[in-house]
Amino acid sequence: MAPEYGATMGFFPVDAETLAYLHFTARPHEQIALVEAYCKEQALFRTDSTPDPLFSDTLELDLGTVEPTVAGRSVRKTACHSQSKSVFHESHGRSAGQTRAGEEQRRFVRSFKRRRRNRSHHELHEHFEPFANARRRLACEKAVERGLQVKPWVKTSLAPGSKVVTDYLAASGLNIYLDKLKFNLVGYGCTTCIGNSGPLPDAIGAAIKENNLVAVAVLSGNRNFEGRIHPLVRANYLASPPLVVAYALAGRMDLDLTTEPLGNGSDGKPVYLRDIWPTPQEVEATVRASVTSEQYRKEYSAVYEGDAMWRSMPVPKGDLYQWDAKSTYIKLPPYFENMSQTAAPLADLHGARVLAVLGDSITTDHISPAGSIAADSPAGKYLIAHGVKPHDFNSYGARRGNHEVMMRGTFANIR
Repeated sequence: MAPEYGATMGFFPVDAETLAYLHFTARPHEQIALVEAYCKEQALFRTDSTPDPLFSDTLELDLGTVEPTVAGRSVRKTACHSQSKSVFHESHGRSAGQTRAGEEQRRFVRSFKRRRRNRSHHELHEHFEPFANARRRLACEKAVERGLQVKPWVKTSLAPGSKVVTDYLAASGLNIYLDKLKFNLVGYGCTTCIGNSGPLPDAIGAAIKENNLVAVAVLSGNRNFEGRIHPLVRANYLASPPLVVAYALAGRMDLDLTTEPLGNGSDGKPVYLRDIWPTPQEVEATVRASVTSEQYRKEYSAVYEGDAMWRSMPVPKGDLYQWDAKSTYIKLPPYFENMSQTAAPLADLHGARVLAVLGDSITTDHISPAGSIAADSPAGKYLIAHGVKPHDFNSYGARRGNHEVMMRGTFANIR
């Protein structure tokens, strides 16, 4: 899952730091011993004395030359911070002096004045490990102390990957500052990346449709397909957690965070990204003081038990799944009916036809989306015909066990 740097996957060898992480996150000692023994036996374990592998080609990178980067507005596009403003303008096909973004901003303002409501949209999400989380939360604390607030047209949300995050948030006291900036908890795991962080306010959705606006999402997840975060949000950027906060405070994407202020503080003076960016020492101290092995042990020791509602659900008996013909989530697929136990011999294909001719950067998410289901789409009409109300549609990802829904979802991505 690394399209932004042009790779199908990235491999990092197991080392002593890996084992230390497993210990810290309360994995069973037997499992850690097995990981170490297996990786060493398979020559996958690396130490300072391990010879370099033999590669067909190698590259050297001076980390001091690396600049902060945002990935977007869609898959396989990236820009350094200092270039993000110009890249945003270029993606709209206009010069920096008269951009489509500027025209859209003015149209949105008019819509805002008519409705006396919000005038633009970013949808924000946080998703990563303790050091990144601590850096974001410290940035929130500094922003609140300087008097900055998230712009009123910005939608914010918090969806950590693990319940442990909420534990060490509370232990550090930084959850208070996240809440003050409206980064409120909406769920865990794939909530935002799968398109489940909630609807837009009606006025914002209407303004986007009426003015054909290119609305923007900034998230620290791993998916920025067009239309996936929300069907009305076409431009999506991946950024580190503290940068997500920064763009929420700025309320716009077309600015250079290295030279332009995020806004004015309570004293009326401009506040820059450098003013709220925490130091490595602050991040380290926060993590060491608030993240413990006991938090992981507490959350994951009962991870498969579920709540009272889950435990009270009836469980069918027997070895085979009992298909429910009325279910709109899981249906018995017809693909294996009358299938022979013996595979047919290979034969030539005759009369084959091209099903689709696709351009560059077309992904499986365009062909089979995982986001929300529109009421006027073929899948939505199917669900309505089977008694499902639009507010109970859930997502394509949640209904992937129903081939009737998934077939009707083919090419349903708005882009």
